[in-house]
Amino acid sequence: MVLAIADDQPRPVSVPQPVDSPVLSAAQLAEIAPFGTEQPVVVGEYLFRAGDASYDLFVVLEGEVAIVRSDTGDELPLTVFEPGMFIGELTLLTGQRRFLSARVTKPGRVLVVSQLEFRRLMSVKPSLADPIFTTLLARRGQMRTGAAALAIRIIGSRYSPEAMSLRAFAEHSRLPHTWVDLESDQEIHTVLKAMDLGPQDTPVVITPTEVLRNPTPATFAEHLGLTFQPTPGYIFDLVVVGSGPAGLAAAVYGSSEGLRTVCLDAVAIGGQAGASSRIENYTGFPNGISGADLTSRAAVQAMRLGARMNAPCEVAGLRTEAGFHAVVLGDGTEIATRAVIVASGARYRRLALDDLDRFEGAGVYYAATDLEARVCDGRPVLVVGGGNSAGQAAIYMAGRHCKVTIAIRGDDLSRSMSSYLVDRIEADHKIDLLTCTEVAGLAGADHLEQVTLRSVPDGSTRAMPCSGLFCFIGASPSTAWVGPGVMLDGAGFVLTDRRLADALPAGGVDPLPFETSTPGVFAAGDVRAGSMKRVAAAVGEGSSAVRSVHERLAYAI
Repeated sequence: MVLAIADDQPRPVSVPQPVDSPVLSAAQLAEIAPFGTEQPVVVGEYLFRAGDASYDLFVVLEGEVAIVRSDTGDELPLTVFEPGMFIGELTLLTGQRRFLSARVTKPGRVLVVSQLEFRRLMSVKPSLADPIFTTLLARRGQMRTGAAALAIRIIGSRYSPEAMSLRAFAEHSRLPHTWVDLESDQEIHTVLKAMDLGPQDTPVVITPTEVLRNPTPATFAEHLGLTFQPTPGYIFDLVVVGSGPAGLAAAVYGSSEGLRTVCLDAVAIGGQAGASSRIENYTGFPNGISGADLTSRAAVQAMRLGARMNAPCEVAGLRTEAGFHAVVLGDGTEIATRAVIVASGARYRRLALDDLDRFEGAGVYYAATDLEARVCDGRPVLVVGGGNSAGQAAIYMAGRHCKVTIAIRGDDLSRSMSSYLVDRIEADHKIDLLTCTEVAGLAGADHLEQVTLRSVPDGSTRAMPCSGLFCFIGASPSTAWVGPGVMLDGAGFVLTDRRLADALPAGGVDPLPFETSTPGVFAAGDVRAGSMKRVAAAVGEGSSAVRSVHERLAYAI
């Protein structure tokens, strides 16, 4: 069965295509051999099937193996692996269940490298790890735009908040998938009817093994195997809560220094920074880098070093008992750990408007990425806020052919925004600035179509057509889950080290750098009181907090 594909994304090709598949030399095969087990294979045998929780690396020694996509009972060959080639992509690191199948087409032998041995190989054989790792990344990129992307399809309305949340999760998680827009082709309704699906069932996610009706991102992630799976009796050395720059840096440094590390995020790996259209003041990237690229690279780096990354996994509480900590998830699962780094960041504040709930995800957004730009499709948009995030969003949307209006309550943009962004905004004829202005109302049918603006000095109002309102009006710390044992300041940010001097009782344990009022619990990044609220600073804090974790764990031995 063929589904129409939305016009706002690349079209996967439907013919077999080459995958980045280097042929390993005899010397390289000899190096890999001690990490695996040889296994004979026969024609028709499956090394793995779509939906399997299989994370082995396969090296073809003799014969041939085809990667196939299942389509309503039929199998479409995508590529073929011959002797000397290895089979696998980023699922080997992410823990995602296989979404394609591998079928033997010529008899022979394969080398099977288990997940544990694969991680050991990546650690102790850098000369092999580098080309393998580069290939895994290249394959994932190709799968996201090639025929493999049709293995997972998200069907829904571009104006549905529920569909938008699924798309955002898939995009930010770099999942191979295809978006099918109900507004793009009326034939899709016929296709849905043939599958015994109706509008009430959308958004729908079609995977190789199941059709998910009205799933949440958490349900979708659980089906894919991306949520946290507890191991009875297992105790982590470090749990990092939040996967923005601070959390990712902590995961990288924790895992690289031998700590059994897991990083959790309530939404998607990358946090708020992952949704930034462009970061231009991060050292080492003179031309800037998108938040998605920066955080996805850091996440893969952490996984390569052994860290587990799970999202969406909402943390609901934190408890300390007998020198250990229990991180409690929303579903009641408890993760035992010796140390915790709180890197849950901050969330943008919401406008106090009637009907805001109705338009969130259907015209009101808290990030400006390619996904939101495709939905707005070159129409007028409004950016509310005067900080750097607002400036980056305005410039990005203007670059995507939208007429952009910035609205701020103050009278001078330069008071809260970096000068390089102010200069670009002033030079861009597609961006207008309205000072002393606030949003008074929202209007639209199934999605945002118009906003009402109000002048702060005189209260006069006017209507403005608007397909997307991007809200960046400050942030509140995500600390409701930390519990009473972790002291906060008046605004809800986590107090650490020197800021605790007057709050802790005399004669107690002196906190280490980045340590909170609970020994063994640390904080880094935007959630920490006194932090710089900049990407580079957050990376530094997350890295430095790991050093304090080591010191605290040494005390406990």
